[in-house]
Amino acid sequence: MSEINVREKAKVEKFLGMGSGYVADFSDRTFREFVGVVTGRDINNEIYHYASNSKANRLRQFIIVEDDVIVGKLLEEMCNHYFEVLKERQSNSWQAKDAEDFKSTEELYKECLIIAQRLQGNVVSDIGAIKPNSDDLDFKKLSESIKDSIDKNLPEVALDRLHTFVVKYIRELCKKHGIEYSADEALHSLFGKYIKFLTGNNHLESEMTVRILKTSIGNLDSFNHVRNNKSFAHDNPILNYEESVLIFNSISSMIKFIEAVENRINKETDENKVDWNDITF
Repeated sequence: MSEINVREKAKVEKFLGMGSGYVADFSDRTFREFVGVVTGRDINNEIYHYASNSKANRLRQFIIVEDDVIVGKLLEEMCNHYFEVLKERQSNSWQAKDAEDFKSTEELYKECLIIAQRLQGNVVSDIGAIKPNSDDLDFKKLSESIKDSIDKNLPEVALDRLHTFVVKYIRELCKKHGIEYSADEALHSLFGKYIKFLTGNNHLESEMTVRILKTSIGNLDSFNHVRNNKSFAHDNPILNYEESVLIFNSISSMIKFIEAVENRINKETDENKVDWNDITF
């Protein structure tokens, strides 16, 4: 699933003229051919079917289904193609727009290219997992600031905030499941207690998963060191870009898995609830 936000999506849809169900100047045939050549995907595949199944709706579903790189590549090629079409129309006097209108269109095209290039350059594959698991407004602002640094391709400057995020995230899980912890308890210790809860309540099916998560306890202990000595949490020389990306991908992947486990726990809890109104005494 691509990480394109509402404002970015609105800009792309406006430039490609998707409001009426069409996409740029494509017919059904040329639309399918174009997507196939650029991405190797068949846009007529049922996984891209949505609502009226217009070209615009299929592209919207494509953006939901596919990853950042594929979506970014397609949008970049589509925008480049359509801008060439618009330039050609502009050269024909009977199709030409007002100069200011065309300038606005060109600016929108450039903004769409930036969006497409950002998607292709997303170095953290599961950055969408970095979202709060409570209604705390400060928690939301924290996650947004982390994503902003990733959007700017500056993972190294956000390591301290990522550490703070994970601490808050695991504490919320401990509160949810009644796991006791102290205010100054280290991140790796918090996570160890959470893993103990999962294993003790049979929420994990394989020994391999348990081993991977137990390895993560040691990784989070090392993350404490990075936060204290290689981030802007203190007056430190910050960690290099490549290792920062590795840490971000490891942490975001772990959070994404935890979210999936919690969703499964929630579902099982809901299914096991007794509706007392349905019981006849």
